[in-house]
Amino acid sequence: MTGVDPDRLDDQQLMKELETIHRTRHDTLLHGSNEALRTHNLRMAQLEGEYLRRHPRRPITAGRTRDGARERGLAAEC
Repeated sequence: MTGVDPDRLDDQQLMKELETIHRTRHDTLLHGSNEALRTHNLRMAQLEGEYLRRHPRRPITAGRTRDGARERGLAAEC
């Protein structure tokens, strides 16, 4: 594994790691080797999994659901 085990990070460290990995995602996808992309995928899944474990009842924005997306699509058609 690359980096500190996510369950050992405090909340602030976890958020910083998530911000960094999301910021570097696009460049890794476009310009990283297959191995770099695999490593990035694994680390991102670990960090996101830990976030979800800690925040199972996180607030969900209605527009970020399938129903919300459908409603946006209908509104755009009008």
